[in-house]
Amino acid sequence: MDQFIRDKIIEVKKGDQSAFEDVVNYFQHKIYQHCLRMLGNAHEAEDIAQEAFIRAYINIESFDEQRKFSTWLYRIATNLTIDRIRKRKPDFYLDSKIKGTDGLDMYSQLPDQGKLPGEEVESLELKRYIHHEISELPPKYRSVITLRYLEEFSLQEISEILDIPLGTVKTRIHRAREALRKRLRHV
Repeated sequence: MDQFIRDKIIEVKKGDQSAFEDVVNYFQHKIYQHCLRMLGNAHEAEDIAQEAFIRAYINIESFDEQRKFSTWLYRIATNLTIDRIRKRKPDFYLDSKIKGTDGLDMYSQLPDQGKLPGEEVESLELKRYIHHEISELPPKYRSVITLRYLEEFSLQEISEILDIPLGTVKTRIHRAREALRKRLRHV
């Protein structure tokens, strides 16, 4: 698949705008999910994912074809999500109640996983708690935890996405895990 994407990028650089549609179709769900995990809000995630593709298209000439396009695209999306997190008000959380509903929160909008009701409640509570604790981390730690454990990127890929040295990635992951361990010690 990497070769397919490389070929499409070369076509885009030559002026074939329609080739970028194939790139978007391939990555749109992955980038949206990444943004959603970082932001915790579907509307913001859609906006940021769309902005990431727009920026990638506009700046396609600066993309180095010797590197992986996915790494470059994830870097754009991650930077945009971190910027959005920094700009928004800190009073929005996934476990906050949805206005106009009878005590529902954003977690209640998650799709059914087909588990038994008791298991589902326990799992949902644990997920909610862990995601809440991740969302409480500073953005630099939240981004490495999300990329490493939710998106399953390698340390080297995270380094390239965030444009920071590999040692810094390792340090941030270690510190983020320690912070989460302290927060989750009673679970």
